[in-house]
Amino acid sequence: MSGGHEGAEPDLVPMLDMVFQLITFFMLVINFKAAAMDLDLKLPVVGSARPVEGAAADLLVLNVNDKGELRVYGALITDVEGYLKTEAMASLAVAQRTDPSLTFGKDLPSTVVIRADKRTPFALLNKVVKTCQDYGYRSFALKAMNKAEGG
Repeated sequence: MSGGHEGAEPDLVPMLDMVFQLITFFMLVINFKAAAMDLDLKLPVVGSARPVEGAAADLLVLNVNDKGELRVYGALITDVEGYLKTEAMASLAVAQRTDPSLTFGKDLPSTVVIRADKRTPFALLNKVVKTCQDYGYRSFALKAMNKAEGG
């Protein structure tokens, strides 16, 4: 008989597995759409403003300030065409999972949500919309505030 005691060591694998599952769960349910909004914008006030239809669908949120500059997730986008082309290609890759016949430049099922400052000149806003159309985006939603929400 030996004089040493064998100590029982806990099995950490199930605990680590549970921690990994919790991290994965929280990464999947985090709301990235709230981070996509530029809260410095002064949206126009419209009495008939309502939420975007099909909000669960693929959305591309673009914030356009009063100088016509594009901001996404707080970052200023200097190459608007390059950014929109990259986003269109990503949307196309997702859409091709359900419809493999889609090709680049064809109608994308994504909705472009444009949050433009109320002081943005129409010519600058139209340039962003036209560029989106060039890359296949056909569904647009212009965000505004309801009269009841702000002034």
